[in-house]
Amino acid sequence: MLELAAQTFITMLVVLDPIGLAPIFIGLAGSRPSFERRAMALKATLVAGAIILVFGLFGEPLLFRLGISLNAFRIAGGALLFLIALDMVFARPSTARESPIDAAEAQEREDISVFPLAIPLMAGPGTLASVMILVGAHRSSASQVVVILAVTGLVLVLCYLALRLSGQVARLIGRTGVGVVTRVLGVLLAALAIQYVAAGIFGFIRQGP
Repeated sequence: MLELAAQTFITMLVVLDPIGLAPIFIGLAGSRPSFERRAMALKATLVAGAIILVFGLFGEPLLFRLGISLNAFRIAGGALLFLIALDMVFARPSTARESPIDAAEAQEREDISVFPLAIPLMAGPGTLASVMILVGAHRSSASQVVVILAVTGLVLVLCYLALRLSGQVARLIGRTGVGVVTRVLGVLLAALAIQYVAAGIFGFIRQGP
């Protein structure tokens, strides 16, 4: 159980990337009053948590109805996570999480908590793919599913704290520190993406399409 909790924590930490959210939040809402930033941080976290919970519990049955196997989703999710990881490692704006059009629109929106913070920056394709794969692999054990969702909730709390303390975090570690942390998490995410793809391919070989 501890191994599963650790795996889930690392997985969700690298895909949600709390440290990476802080400078984005400052860029989008840095000019807002502190009480508005606090409200946006809380709303974004709650909305993202609800979306992740729904996909974690009902994502696999939805895939089944669409005729998509979990192995296929592992490969697709791993490929998408790898693209996000490349953007993180090379410090490029991630179009896999948010398109340039979305980013431009976000600068003009009054309330950025739902879009683009909750979707797609927090509850983006990589996050949803990860939670669906983790839950799908342990769906036979209710206690393990609870552990996955609880640890994911813990990481979301860290995201909320990062948003709340974004100004202090940016000043504390500086632009260079944010870049270093993002690149390290990107390398971990790339390795995780390869693992997902390998697991999906192995599943196809073992079980068939």
